[in-house]
Amino acid sequence: MTSRTGPAASAPSAASSSSLSAGRRARDLAAAVGGDAVDVLVVGLGATGAGAALDAASRGLSVVAVDAHDLAFGTSRFSSKLVHGGLRYLASGQIDVAHESAVERGVLMERTAPHLVRAQPFVLPLTPLVSPGRAALARAGFRAGDALRLAARTARATLPAPRRISATETRHLAPAVRADGLRGGLLSWDGRLTDDARLVTALARTAAAHGARILTRVRALELTASGARVRDGLTGEEGGIRARAVINASGVWAGGLVDGIRVRPSRGTHLVLRPESLGPLPAGLHIPVPGETNRFVLVLPQDDGRVYVGLTDEPVDGPVPDVAEAPETDIGFLLDVLCSVLDVPLHRADVVGAFAGLRPLLDTSADGSGTPPRTADVSRRHAVLTSSEGVVTVVGGKLTTYRRMAEDAVDTAVRVRRLPAGPSRTASQPRVGAASPHPHAPPPAPPPRLRRRARCRW
Repeated sequence: MTSRTGPAASAPSAASSSSLSAGRRARDLAAAVGGDAVDVLVVGLGATGAGAALDAASRGLSVVAVDAHDLAFGTSRFSSKLVHGGLRYLASGQIDVAHESAVERGVLMERTAPHLVRAQPFVLPLTPLVSPGRAALARAGFRAGDALRLAARTARATLPAPRRISATETRHLAPAVRADGLRGGLLSWDGRLTDDARLVTALARTAAAHGARILTRVRALELTASGARVRDGLTGEEGGIRARAVINASGVWAGGLVDGIRVRPSRGTHLVLRPESLGPLPAGLHIPVPGETNRFVLVLPQDDGRVYVGLTDEPVDGPVPDVAEAPETDIGFLLDVLCSVLDVPLHRADVVGAFAGLRPLLDTSADGSGTPPRTADVSRRHAVLTSSEGVVTVVGGKLTTYRRMAEDAVDTAVRVRRLPAGPSRTASQPRVGAASPHPHAPPPAPPPRLRRRARCRW
């Protein structure tokens, strides 16, 4: 690789722009490999890694962020696209995780990415399979979720209140639900991304606008506390990037770069159905999983008419693949739960696609021996771990709380490596593409098709 020296904190010539082009990549790669040490090197450009690059760069630190593939190549592109308030964690007693989720949901919906996140209604149909006791428990849970919204100071206009609805209203919002024995439904609201990969791209571009060097298709081969040996995926050339602090945000692959990190990947599978499979769906669906008290299969209508049905929570053993596959067992499970509430059952031939992502859950067992808990029962708390050499690794968590995970990782790197930086600023920073806060200078309105896609507040 070609090297270029210069001041450690110097920004690339395109730092004032958020665009990520091939030319900018070439310049930034030449500056980073073999050049002076930067303040922070981030490995991994999913939501957490891109968020860490933005957090560090917006504090005035010089940043290089690399990924072996592309932006949002791994877990961050295979999500349910939900920005949720942590209701499930309340049910398992993880109040701190639930509150953190509700706070971060409000940050995304009202401050940093209102153009990418909107309110999504969900209906839990009260079919004969949902006992009165379970319905009462679910209703209490939704009320608790609304209390979380209030505690997080998210406006009622952003997320309406949950309520009981009649059988007629339930059928209006979910016409495919079986009418026989239907007692009504529970209507609730949560946040939903228009596109999870687009959020990561917005994070990376916002970081680039603050001077971060965003390098895709650059694989980290070896990490130390003072940098990394990397390989350019386009040319095969290898070189070194020096840094005062290193943050490992490579998700399910984190354990392969730093000794002592044990990650328990959990597979989340989604089905893809054609628009005509379930008919018009003004709302999503919560479908209780039989035999479980706080697990639901979600039916998620998309803007293009397709419908996603998910998701599973199954442990994955063995080597971590670059792209996970959706097994037939997961597909069958999701179809069985979905068909338990439908008027006309669906079959395997109705599934036109499936995708799966791997959650990077932290293995919290004492020594990794014995029978581990189900991944569905593993805490979604994130963890920031510092190796004996000083490499900072962030694992666990979920898409909704990416910003807090990134902030905690950068806070740790700043403290451990004694970097000159102030507190995080990302809770109030609009991401690239957010509508201007100045009403006197509105951007021109795009065509209706693009407005539906972007959901900007024009």
